[in-house]
Amino acid sequence: MKKVLDALDALYSFEHLGIERMENGTLLIGKAPHIAPKAWLHSIYPGLKEKQIELLKTQLGRDIPNDYLEFLKISNGIKLFTTTFCLDGFRSNYQGTIEDSRQPFDILIKNVMERSLHIRSSLFCIGGYDWDGSSLYIDERTNRVVLLDGDDEGHTIYEWDNFEVMFELEVSRLITLFDKNGVVLDEDSSTLPQRI
Repeated sequence: MKKVLDALDALYSFEHLGIERMENGTLLIGKAPHIAPKAWLHSIYPGLKEKQIELLKTQLGRDIPNDYLEFLKISNGIKLFTTTFCLDGFRSNYQGTIEDSRQPFDILIKNVMERSLHIRSSLFCIGGYDWDGSSLYIDERTNRVVLLDGDDEGHTIYEWDNFEVMFELEVSRLITLFDKNGVVLDEDSSTLPQRI
């Protein structure tokens, strides 16, 4: 997970905009007043404990791919550049307070509650992009990460060798799309990786 840790360290390049740790352990980096008064660029959630992992596996009704399981122990999901790129995690509640809202998107939604019927059973959804709603999956047969089109989730937009490679490359690429204040350089350009 060295590449993941290095990529997380790169997010501190926005630390000059502010940093705060919430009571629930969420690390917020880079105030983003251009988005909303209480918005932050990056939300990094505290890693899951064994009891939470076991509960999540039970709720999912399946195992979590090992690479993603290791990530969840480091960070229970993440939101980068507000919600440009998100990795889902275990959501403990849906209360309406600001503190309670600082949680990852729920990994159960696309894996259980709203799972598309035409998604192969070997694909495990881990997150996605807000540009078009495209979703990231780990293919449990190959360990590759695939990005599927947000319109019908049937067409592959991009793929990576594994989770660590994807995370490192995507954090590096996304940082180049924003200025030092976290403002997107071209709001009309896609934030997705180039189609394969």
